[in-house]
Parts: sequence; structure tokens; C-alpha cells
Amino acid sequence: MAETTAAVEALPSQAGLLDKPMAKSHAAISGAISLVALIIGVAFIGYNILQDFSNVTLGSAWPYLLLVFALFIALGFEFVNGFHDTANAVATVIYTHSMEPNIAVVWSGFCNLAGVLVSSGTVAFAVITLLPVELILQVSSGAGFAMVFALLLAAILWNLSTWWLGLPASSSHTMVGSIIGVGVANQLMNVHTGTSGVDWDQAAKVFKVLLISPLVGFGGAFLLFLLSKWFLRFPELYEAPKGKAPPPWPIRGLLVLTCTGVSFFHGSNDGQKGMGLIMLILIGTVPTAYALNHAVPARDVQAFVTASQQVQGILNEHVNQNGIVGNDPRAEVTDYIRTKQLQPDTLMALRGMVGDLGNEVALYKDFKNVPSKDQTNVRNDMYVASEAVRLMLKAKNPAFTLKETAVLTNYKKQVDNATKFIPPWVKVAVALALGMGTMIGWKRIVVTVGERIGKEHLTYAQGACAELVAMGTIFLADNFGLPVSTTHVLSSGVAGTMAANHSGLQWSTIRNIAAAWVFTLPAAALLSGSLYYLFRQISH
Repeated sequence: MAETTAAVEALPSQAGLLDKPMAKSHAAISGAISLVALIIGVAFIGYNILQDFSNVTLGSAWPYLLLVFALFIALGFEFVNGFHDTANAVATVIYTHSMEPNIAVVWSGFCNLAGVLVSSGTVAFAVITLLPVELILQVSSGAGFAMVFALLLAAILWNLSTWWLGLPASSSHTMVGSIIGVGVANQLMNVHTGTSGVDWDQAAKVFKVLLISPLVGFGGAFLLFLLSKWFLRFPELYEAPKGKAPPPWPIRGLLVLTCTGVSFFHGSNDGQKGMGLIMLILIGTVPTAYALNHAVPARDVQAFVTASQQVQGILNEHVNQNGIVGNDPRAEVTDYIRTKQLQPDTLMALRGMVGDLGNEVALYKDFKNVPSKDQTNVRNDMYVASEAVRLMLKAKNPAFTLKETAVLTNYKKQVDNATKFIPPWVKVAVALALGMGTMIGWKRIVVTVGERIGKEHLTYAQGACAELVAMGTIFLADNFGLPVSTTHVLSSGVAGTMAANHSGLQWSTIRNIAAAWVFTLPAAALLSGSLYYLFRQISH
């Protein structure tokens, strides 16, 4: 730890040269642009929240105070993510003087906004599925809020710690570790009730991505740098920045382009991690407005009703006639989600839930017409039905035909359309938090990426190769709906280019980054689990 702190304070000579352009950059212009964007964003958020609350009957002020506090914590995580992870996107373009720092971070912020706005939300809900199903269904309870606060605070505290040391640790890794900590703590605290913990199948899939992505970053950047040296005979491309002079325009344009791409894809992937948690907060505090997607058009509502009838018929063909439906079909199906064990009464319970949901939605003809007191129940039934269908299709048990599988897949899509949605104002809020964070805390990460990974200063080609690989890796992860770490991919990519160029690696930094990578998950898990236990004792 002392070694790391010393490394942070003893900057190489090039870092000192960065200070002048940092201080003299067009802070007034970039600040004015940021202020205008912030004002417009806040106005947009406020207007949409007022619209969402227009049909909500205001009762006790407590849920709304809790909502404000929870959103403050959630956006705080995205703010920390901004100056911790998003700083990697501007590291090379600032270090090489291709853009002035304050202009670069504003530009990166807008690209993040664009990435967040076009994101599908798939990654957001992939992260949520790691949580215990009982806590997701009881998000408005004390346990639900203890879960959200514990994992968010744990993630913020760990991210701040690694940022202070200038280490490119991963917010994705931190968030996954925090979720695992809450899940394990919840299971240990309820060991006699049979409650579920972490969905380890889903966690294993996320672990694989977090494990493989740094290797992809290192290997991809290594090969791309070698290819560029063989095919791009442009000597200036392989030089390190000289003083504070910007590179030639072709190189400058390339680095600005890669910064743009990494910022955009970072927003489309990393920006989603907090969105799912924000939606849980909204559902828990104001279910009337956010439990169901009120923007679903009437034709899609009718498509859901039709799909429900079709699925009822399919399940009827596969039910075990010896099964007996209990008094609580949702509890039966939830137990299947928790145990992954199909019981004789599981399909009968699911068939009953699907039928009841279809009839209820058909009665009201629109999700927003569902009575306020029933919105949460309908949402929870839909969530459980969707997860049960997903698990059955994945396990291929029962053995559905290809036609039946297509019908079930369509039904799940219709259900998810009603429950797994992210309002535009949430995306704007997350993008603003990411952008503001990037503007404040980028310098430590820029110096680490530029000077402390290799024994030589980062060249233009090395920065471009690392960012191109990061762009491609995050893009692929987005398409598969998986969270990936911009930090890990980019920093390992820089290391790969240093190895390819025989520049040598600063093993003290590499060891510290590797240690942060190894310890992030267990440390975040231990911290979030401890906070969850503490909050549960307080909320009892």
C-alpha cells in the first residue's frame, strides 16, 4: 500500500508536462457547455418525473424522502464510476495532447450520454438477475432497501479507495462483488427458511466475461500493434508525446475517434449497471408509476394477452396431472426459480399464473389502467413467470418442441417489455452523473494509463490500439447482454502494446492492478455483506 502511494506521488517527467495544459485548458468554454447540458438535463428529468407522478396519489412523505436518498446514492455510484472508469476513455487522448483535457472530458461525457441513451437495458437486468429472487420481489420492504443501500455503498467505498491510489480497478467487478456479498449474507441470515442466495449459474457467466476480457484486451492489443507496425509505415505514429505539442492531424484524428468510440460503448455498457438498481428503487418506492411500463402501446398489450393464452395451452400439454396447485402459485414458481428443481405442481402453478395475468390485463386493456394497489403484484407475477420460462427453456425441461419454444420465447419477450424497462429520464440522469464524475476525477487514471503500466511513455499507436480493442470488446459484450470492464480491457490493452513493442512493464503497477483485480470481488462482497447485515438489524 505504501509502495502504491509513493508511486502516485513520484510522477515521471511527462506527467509534470501535463499539468500546464491541464491548468490552461479552455475551462471556461467547457464549463459553460457542461453547465448548459446540466441545466437541460435536470429540466428534462424534472419534467418527466412530474409527468410520471401526475397519476400518483401522494400520501406519506416518507417513501418520497427515501426515494430521493436512494437515487442520490445510486447516482453517486455512477458519479464515482465516471471519474473511476470513464477516465480510461479519455486517458490516451489527454496524455497524447490530442485534445485539451477539459474539452476531452466534455466530449467524452456527451459520447457517454449517447451510449447510455441507445442502450437496450439488457446488461442492466442481467446484473439484477444475480440478486436473490425474494429480495427482488420484496424490494419495497426493509430487506429490499437494505440490499440496495448495502451494495451501492460498498461499491462506492471500494471504487473511491482504488481511485485514490490511482489504480484502474473495475466498477463492473465491484458491483458484481457487492451483489454476491448481499446474496450470500441474505442466505446465511435465513438459512432455516430456505431462502435463495446468489444465482450462481448467472454469476458464473459474468465471472467468465470478467476473467476473459482482460486477456482479450492484452492479446488483441498485442496483435493489433504488431499488425500496425507491419502495415502502417508512419514513423510519427510510434513516437511518444513530445512536450505539450499535439500529434500530427491524422494521428490526432485517430485518437479522437478511438476516444469517442470507447466513451460511447462505455456508456452503453457500464452506464447500465446502475440503471437496474435505480429501477428497483423506483419500483420499491413508487410502484404505481414504475412497477409496469405504462408506455407499452395497446397493440402490444393485446399481443401479451394473446401470448398468454397460447402459453396456457402449451403448459396444459405438459402438466403433471398428479400435481396439486397450492394456495400460492407464485410461491410454488418462485421455489422452482430458487431450487432449479421442477416439481409436479410447478407447471400447474405457472399455468395458473399465466392465465390469471392474461385475464387481468385483458380486463384493464392497458398496463396503466391496472389499479394502483395491484401494480406491484402484477409486476411480481410477471417477473416470476418470465424467470421460470427462461430457466425451463435453458434447462430444456420440460422438452418443448421448436414451435412451443418459439411461443414461450415470444411470451417472455412480451412480459419483459412490460417489466424490464428504463425510462428515458433515468438514462439521462445516469449519463449526467457519469459525465460530471469524469470531469472531476480523471487525472490520476490518465497518468497511470500513460506512464505507469510500461517502462516507456505511451506512444500514439499504443494508445490507439488499446482503445480500438476496448471498443470492440465492449461492443461484443453489449450484444450478448453481459457486463464488461472498460478499465480492465483498456489497461490490459496498454500492457499488451508495451509487451509487443518490447517497452517493458512496470511490474509494481501491474502487481497493484492485478491485486486490485483479485481482491475487488471478495473485498466488495465482504463489505456489502457486512453492510447488509447491519442495515437489516436496523430495519427490523
